[in-house]
Amino acid sequence: MIKHLEALAIWQKSKTFDYSGRTTRGEQRFIIHDCGIFLGSSASRADFLTQASFDIGYGLLPYWPDVAGAPKNSIIGGGSLWVLRDRPEAEYKGAAAFLAYLSRPDVQARWHQTTGYLPITRAAYELTRSQGYYDRNPGADTAIKQITLNPPTDDTRGLRLGSYVTVRDIIEEEMEQALNGRETAAAALKNAVARGNEVLREFERTNK
Repeated sequence: MIKHLEALAIWQKSKTFDYSGRTTRGEQRFIIHDCGIFLGSSASRADFLTQASFDIGYGLLPYWPDVAGAPKNSIIGGGSLWVLRDRPEAEYKGAAAFLAYLSRPDVQARWHQTTGYLPITRAAYELTRSQGYYDRNPGADTAIKQITLNPPTDDTRGLRLGSYVTVRDIIEEEMEQALNGRETAAAALKNAVARGNEVLREFERTNK
C-alpha cells in the first residue's frame, strides 16, 4: 500500500494520474475527454453509455506484478441494506419478504442490467448471461470477473466494521494528504490506521 500510494503521489505531480476528488467526481472528466482512463464503480457504466460521445472499452483493475499472488480479486463495494434489531415481529416478516423479493433472480438481473451494480447472487448472473445481455453489452461483466478472479481471502471477502463511513472518510483524508505532498505515503497510512482504530474503539464502547 505504501508503494502504491507513493507512486500515485509521484504521478499526481506530473498529472500522469490526476485525483479528481471523492465519490464519482471524476466521471464528468472522462465524459468530456479530459482524461483517457477512469477507475471507478461499475455503476458508472450506465452514465457513460448515456452521456459519452465515444466508444468505451472496459478492463480489469491494473496491479503490481511483483505482489505475491497478483492479480487478486477486489472487494465488492456499494451500499448495504440493514435490518434493525428490537423491532416488532410483524416488521421482521415484512423485511424478510422484501429481502426475499430483492433476491429473486429476475429482480436482481433487472437491477444489475439497469444500474451496472453487481448482482448479489450467481443465479441472477446466470440468468443475465442466458438472456444474452453480456453478448449485447461487452464489458458489462468485467466487474464480476474482477471480484471472482480467485477464491476470496480474509482481506478480499468484503468489509464489515462499525462506523464504516467515518473510517472511510479518514482513509480518504489521509490519502489526500499524501497526494497533495503534505505527508509521506507511509505517514499518511500510519495516521489512517491510528485514527481509524480510535473510531473503532469508540464504536466498541458505545455498542455492546
